[in-house]
Amino acid sequence: DISEYLPLIKSCLLFFDQHYRQRALRSTGSETDPNGHLILYPGSACETYKITNNSTSTIAALQTVLTGMINLPEHYLSGDERLFWSEMLDRIPPVSYRSFDGKTTISPAKSWERINNTESPQLYPVYPWRIFGIGRPGLDTAVNTFRYDSDVLKFRGHLSWKQDNIFAACLGLTDDAKELTIRKLSDSGRRFPAFWGPGMDWVPDHNWGGSGMIGLQEMLLQTHEEQILIFPAWPEAWDVHFRLHAPGNTTVEAELKDGKVVILRVDPPSREKDVINMMNQQ
Repeated sequence: DISEYLPLIKSCLLFFDQHYRQRALRSTGSETDPNGHLILYPGSACETYKITNNSTSTIAALQTVLTGMINLPEHYLSGDERLFWSEMLDRIPPVSYRSFDGKTTISPAKSWERINNTESPQLYPVYPWRIFGIGRPGLDTAVNTFRYDSDVLKFRGHLSWKQDNIFAACLGLTDDAKELTIRKLSDSGRRFPAFWGPGMDWVPDHNWGGSGMIGLQEMLLQTHEEQILIFPAWPEAWDVHFRLHAPGNTTVEAELKDGKVVILRVDPPSREKDVINMMNQQ
């Protein structure tokens, strides 16, 4: 039951709608652009791209949260509320794109004035917002962004909160996910092996361990709609036994040995039909 969270979710969404409509009206005389979309300016794409127009990380977040709101069961929203959130979703501008080496990639924003940090918000539509990924439209564009975007390549790393390992796993890039995860979860070199850092912040760096664990789990299990994908970015040579949670009060336990799934238990059993073994499709 998410009832206690709805006031916060609604107020966060309303801020973006009311604030940017008001700003646009003051500066242009219209609440939206000629296409009826919000003008998300000024903004920021994570902490990296500053004074942005239509930040991609913001757009992806709004699209995903609004879609989730619209799809809530009936008892959470009135018909008028659902209509309002649907209309707001229509006001969210589209994600911008740019090209590298003739390849279409996701842009961090429509425009920006400066770069202050080393995040890759152009890949936030992959994670955490899951607009692009395995089984979703535009996977090749997201992979191009990981492979060819010069900023993404320059910022890539494994220290601290860097989540390139997570991006690689969510895109099904097994070799990249393997390499980055090994670097992420290597011995810290200190008395306590998991006292990583200092990366960007301090020792012990919990962001370092947290992002490492998320990436490892995404290599083992991902979901899309009703599908439960096991081993979507897992090296065939790595034996593993895992037990992880999936949406819908579902638990998945599996063991991979010599490249073969030797144990698969799904609770409740009715969801076993939704499991897809990606090891056979790599």
